[in-house]
Amino acid sequence: MPSIKDLDRVLVIEMVRVTEAAALAAAKLIGRGDEKAADAAAVEGMRMALNKLPIDGTVVIGEGERDEAPMLFIGEKVGTGGPAVDIALDPLEGTTLTAKAMPNALAVIAISEGGQMLNAPDVYMDKIAIGGGYAEGVIDLDKSITDNVTSLAKAKGVAANEIMVCVLDRPRHAAIIKELRGLGCGVTLITDGDVAGVIATTDPTTGIDLYVGSGGAPEGVLAAAALRCTGGQFQGRLTFRNDDERARAHKWGIEDLDRKYLLEELAAGDVIFCATGVTDGSMLHGVRRGHFGGIETESVVMRAKTKTVRWVKSQHIEH
Repeated sequence: MPSIKDLDRVLVIEMVRVTEAAALAAAKLIGRGDEKAADAAAVEGMRMALNKLPIDGTVVIGEGERDEAPMLFIGEKVGTGGPAVDIALDPLEGTTLTAKAMPNALAVIAISEGGQMLNAPDVYMDKIAIGGGYAEGVIDLDKSITDNVTSLAKAKGVAANEIMVCVLDRPRHAAIIKELRGLGCGVTLITDGDVAGVIATTDPTTGIDLYVGSGGAPEGVLAAAALRCTGGQFQGRLTFRNDDERARAHKWGIEDLDRKYLLEELAAGDVIFCATGVTDGSMLHGVRRGHFGGIETESVVMRAKTKTVRWVKSQHIEH
């Protein structure tokens, strides 16, 4: 049986086609105010594209459990046969962003050899992330916001008030935001799309130095997959609001509910990550009219093994 490494070029390029398919489908519903329809279109487009790939794929992070999602549910098998791979996906990361024609909606997927990505339940995760180039231990989820900002500022050789931090704009983050502003930090508030928020720490042009706050655990694994490819540090800890969520974690084999996960505990091995812009954002342009009467997409595809990042612009000519 071939392994993922045997499909170097095939998978790297084919992953782009998968996220492109989801983005193109969702883009038809940009600004239409219907989150469910946009998500359903992206799911169907991604599933059709996945089922054309020469892989034996298992969805480990998807749209929910079988009884909650008709397609791309956790455990679903996709592909035409080939190397066994695990798949983490979010066909539309930013359903609200798409429905309201707001920035940073993405179609996202990550694949790895079996057992290399945390099978995260659909609960919240406390997260902290920075880009590459720093010694291990510069950030720590167990330290205060002030301690982390101070440590990062020292590592960068700047004052604490020169650090820019990305945070999801949620009432639960009010104390974090207050503490950051008390330090004089800049705070970039995002309404959704914390995968893009985490990845932004790896790109100096965004101006974002640090990501903090809680968001979806599945999105945390996807973001960790991207950081494995580009370099960076990420820590996450699952949080639970009730016994039902704790039972969900136990169902997926998670016994230590207080565990602090490091980057490679979330996404290990040879990971391939791909995203296509749905709406314009800090990382990618969204779907738009292009040359030759077609539709243009912009994607990024990354690989942990080779530490390569490819930017792909595609023209989809309408017939």
